[in-house]
Amino acid sequence: MSIKLQEASGKVCELCMSAENLSFYNVPPDTYPDNEVMVCITCLSQIQRQQPTNSSHWGFLSETMWSDKQAIRVLTWRMLDRMKSETWAADNLEMMYMDDDTQKWAEAGKDTDGVLAQVVHKDANGNILQDGDSVVLTKSLDVKGSSLNLKMGTMIRNIRVVNDDDGQIEGKVNGQLLVVLTKYVRKQS
Repeated sequence: MSIKLQEASGKVCELCMSAENLSFYNVPPDTYPDNEVMVCITCLSQIQRQQPTNSSHWGFLSETMWSDKQAIRVLTWRMLDRMKSETWAADNLEMMYMDDDTQKWAEAGKDTDGVLAQVVHKDANGNILQDGDSVVLTKSLDVKGSSLNLKMGTMIRNIRVVNDDDGQIEGKVNGQLLVVLTKYVRKQS
């Protein structure tokens, strides 16, 4: 099957059309037929969440969503669903049509693409944030429910990431635990 797939794909990634660092990937769950696709290392590492999802890489999804191959459509739907907070991805996801069986396949494995779902927190510059990092506010912020105003440049040390929301971190300022949006912070080196 792999030689047949290699020939059918034209020896390029069936998603982004890259010809470098190709490998075979079985679109989970394995109970569906014809679930093997050829992908490049860049696509694979993001599908499997080994690297953060880089939405600028996935612009080609507006074309692959019309593929005749079900496994490609399933991967396209999953990646669009993962990035649905971005307008272009949400628009494409809304336009995409799949028959009921293909839709069930897409939904059955959308969070299992080889690994458990992992939330990646990024600061305003796209740097990955982790527990224990120090950040600086890039904007003055009013704290809801109090008269406290955090000035731009305020340092927050020893942050904790909010596990189920990639847009929030927690940290103490003046002894008070606050939740801050990641888009208003910059990681300190």
